[in-house]
Amino acid sequence: MSIDLRVSGGRVQLPSGAVDGDLLVNEGKVVGVVSGSVEIADVGRTVDATGKLVLPGMVDVHVHTREPGFEHKEDIYTTSLQAAAGGVTTIFGMPNLNPPTTTAKTLREVFDLYAEKSIVDWNHNPAATQPDEIAPMAAMGVNAYKIYMVVDTGRTYPHPAGTGMHGHGDLLRMMDTIAKTGKRFIIHPHDQSLMDYIEGEYLARGENTPQGYASAYAARNGVIWDTAIEVVLRLAEASGCKVHLAHIQTRRSVEAVRRAREHGVDVTCEVNHWLPFLSTWDDVEKLGPYALSYWVPDDGREAVWEGLRDGTIDMFSSDHAPHTREEKEIGWTQMWSSHTGTPGIQYYYPLTLDAVNKGLLTLDRAVELVAGAPAAKFGLQGVKGALTPGCDADFVIADLDAPWTITNDGVLSKIGWTPYDGRQLTAGIEQTYVRGTEVFAGGKVTGEAGHGKQAVSGKVQNA
Repeated sequence: MSIDLRVSGGRVQLPSGAVDGDLLVNEGKVVGVVSGSVEIADVGRTVDATGKLVLPGMVDVHVHTREPGFEHKEDIYTTSLQAAAGGVTTIFGMPNLNPPTTTAKTLREVFDLYAEKSIVDWNHNPAATQPDEIAPMAAMGVNAYKIYMVVDTGRTYPHPAGTGMHGHGDLLRMMDTIAKTGKRFIIHPHDQSLMDYIEGEYLARGENTPQGYASAYAARNGVIWDTAIEVVLRLAEASGCKVHLAHIQTRRSVEAVRRAREHGVDVTCEVNHWLPFLSTWDDVEKLGPYALSYWVPDDGREAVWEGLRDGTIDMFSSDHAPHTREEKEIGWTQMWSSHTGTPGIQYYYPLTLDAVNKGLLTLDRAVELVAGAPAAKFGLQGVKGALTPGCDADFVIADLDAPWTITNDGVLSKIGWTPYDGRQLTAGIEQTYVRGTEVFAGGKVTGEAGHGKQAVSGKVQNA
């Protein structure tokens, strides 16, 4: 046997659980796992993983690269730098760009940018606002579409015109259209009519602060999320469209997903980095606009952890959403004018492994959340998300006994800050490989721009 790469001495995470053995890689694919005593005459390179874990790379289906149009915040290359450093081997970009990704033409332009700049493998979730463009974009290899049920108040970003849809009839029509492609429909749930009323009350009282904003979005036990999700799930049942719910954060939302599945609805859902690790009231008080995203009351956070453990919630996705300090600072006194969202792709996998060490998740469940489930549910089963023969050799070497501290100095994003500055972790990513090629090692990104390829159902292809 001739192989390109042997990762020796580690504990390899397979779908059935972790096993001691050596991971074998040839021509960018996993060949198998063998005992360390097995001799192989022709090995191109051997990497020592003794005492470490060899885990599938993270498949992150919710990433805001900001390119084109908002490169002062981030771009595809810097996003992929953070991905490589954080053990993320496949990213799915989001359409809230300028121009927004709504047509086959704009999608082609974005694909070309990924092909030129990304270190890790990629795909993109275009906005489903033009029915005639859905089939042509499906033919280009997208695995999902995205829509926002929200209109920004006091700002024009991060939910720009051209990416939103609110009418129930429009949503059902689009679900009918997408259902014909077999692709998944990602929806940012939000009841805009209710939010107009609720936030109007806060603004009328002069509560344009981080605390006011946080309270408004969580008001009345998260009513703006729960009502929107109930509508989406009922329309998904009526249309047969596969849907994916972003930003799960309330108990009723978790319960609604369980009920919908009992009715045969193909619904998946995600938890973003800010919920398990950044959504307490203390975070809002200390970090203000830098912690928002959203505040999640204790009951919602408890329900989400329950859903993560029992499988109701399918996956972790970063919702990496970088904004500059200037775009955040205004939020201390005018939070509705601040750009909301937080950067997270560089640290989500290490934070998850730290949660394993703390007993919040099992290792098997953590790997399913970051790799197995997103690959399977977004059309990449047998290609990504598992270290089984024939899959792409996308993996990380991780150390569960490696204390370190996140600092702003280590941030690879253009914005130069992280809400996790000063956070102490017990586990870290030591090396990252994409299709058998090292892209991160020794604390430095070693991969090159353009190494990443489009990840599509059944294969990875050139764009």
